[in-house]
Amino acid sequence: MATLTSVNALQASVAQAQQLVQQDQTRVNQDSSRLEQSQNQLTKDKQQLSEAQQQSRQASQPALKAATPVRIDNAIENPPPSQQVLPAALTTAKPQVNTLGQTIGKFINTVA
Repeated sequence: MATLTSVNALQASVAQAQQLVQQDQTRVNQDSSRLEQSQNQLTKDKQQLSEAQQQSRQASQPALKAATPVRIDNAIENPPPSQQVLPAALTTAKPQVNTLGQTIGKFINTVA
């Protein structure tokens, strides 16, 4: 038959084992919480690294060339006067006709 001392010793061992199990369960819960926090931090760090790498690639790309400025003095070509030619319609003198069909400006009638 079991003695009272052995029963007490068994009860004490069971109580101690229960305490150890509770302590281990608390540690597991704490470790699980820390693991989740670490995973969240790792996700944030990966995202920041990706952004930094993208910015670095953009910074290392050669800058776009600026468009060449338009020179206004070259926008309209003005040849020197010696090379300017008037259209033929302006070079030949055409007589002007008044409403009566008479030419004007060719001859001046001095007899009135």
